[in-house]
Amino acid sequence: MTSTGKHALRWLAVPSFLLAVGGCLFFSSCATVERTVSAPPAVAGATFVGNAACADCHTNYTRTFVASAHGRFHSDSPRLAGQTGCESCHGPGSRHVQTGGQGRDKFIVNPRQSPETCFACHVQTHAEFRLPHHHQVLEGRLHCGQCHDAHGFDIHKPKGGLALSRLGETCTNCHREQSRTHVFGHEALREGCVACHTPHGSFTQKLLHQRDANLCLKCHAQVQTTAGEIFFGNTAHGAFLSRATCWAAGCHTAVHGSNIDPKLRY
Repeated sequence: MTSTGKHALRWLAVPSFLLAVGGCLFFSSCATVERTVSAPPAVAGATFVGNAACADCHTNYTRTFVASAHGRFHSDSPRLAGQTGCESCHGPGSRHVQTGGQGRDKFIVNPRQSPETCFACHVQTHAEFRLPHHHQVLEGRLHCGQCHDAHGFDIHKPKGGLALSRLGETCTNCHREQSRTHVFGHEALREGCVACHTPHGSFTQKLLHQRDANLCLKCHAQVQTTAGEIFFGNTAHGAFLSRATCWAAGCHTAVHGSNIDPKLRY
């Protein structure tokens, strides 16, 4: 092909490129129509009043809420009424205000009574609770507020006061035996319970991340120096690992800590 022909093809490619870009912009503009992703809880006959009305009575909550992760989703725009602030979780508060704070179960929504309010936004967490092994939130035996502070009182916790507290402190409220101090403690506890367990739900028993020795190998892995063998320290573990998991094979049964054996045995 001559140089003139190649030059003509380049000019023909320009309109095609501009047409493609214009098409992308057109369809993306149609795809970005503003919409409510999750609707706030409904309260029959009530309208939205805004955070200021809540602050008159609930100063203990509103004082810390602005610094929490949930509080960052705040807007005073009437266009976003109910999508941010207190009423996005508690529902429109006009009837609650009119009755002087009465009718807590009728005129205002309490997410502690049902996790559905939390699940409206935390869709992945809802799915985790449906896994075979899970904390019994869907069954009504626990609620989200027992592990998470939605108002963010302790802003020093991970995620601005909403996540589990450091070093598994939240878990100790129920799992006292596993969290008590031992003479020989499992070093993994320094990372917190979530180093080995998934707090919402899991496919494995005990809410473990993995159900085999790979759970332990994440921390206890060692550079392989002998072909076909796995060493921890000076001890070959290939035969041990073929029997069962580290804790089920009878080797390290005191997985949370031991008072008599540095190798975590009872």
